[in-house]
Amino acid sequence: MVAAKELMTSPAKCVKEQDSIQVAAQMMKDLQVGMLPICGKDDRLAGTITDRDIVINAVADGVVTSSTKVADYAQGKPVTIGADDSVEEAIRTMQEHQVRRLPVIDGHSLVGMLAQADVARYYDEQSTGNLVEGISQD
Repeated sequence: MVAAKELMTSPAKCVKEQDSIQVAAQMMKDLQVGMLPICGKDDRLAGTITDRDIVINAVADGVVTSSTKVADYAQGKPVTIGADDSVEEAIRTMQEHQVRRLPVIDGHSLVGMLAQADVARYYDEQSTGNLVEGISQD
């Protein structure tokens, strides 16, 4: 059994709840990622924010991105996977919640990120196709 921690990207970079949307967007650009975990004051995972959240919800609403906090546009309770959970469990979670990226936690600590692309590099073409299809269903 392959565990999530074996395929994840680590360490995960967090944006803080009180950081601006502009800071989050710059981090995404610098890290070349489409989603960031949001860490609270206690450094625990408090949510996630995606490039789509920023563009569709914040920019389209005309907010001032340099003064609007990421906490104001964060998605609800984040869907996560445990570091020791199997890749198969990660795939089921991605498909069930229709997400392409999962924060990986160990206890209450954020230890990495597992993306659809990480899983795709591990599996053969057929399994990867099934994963993508399962995540992309409406």
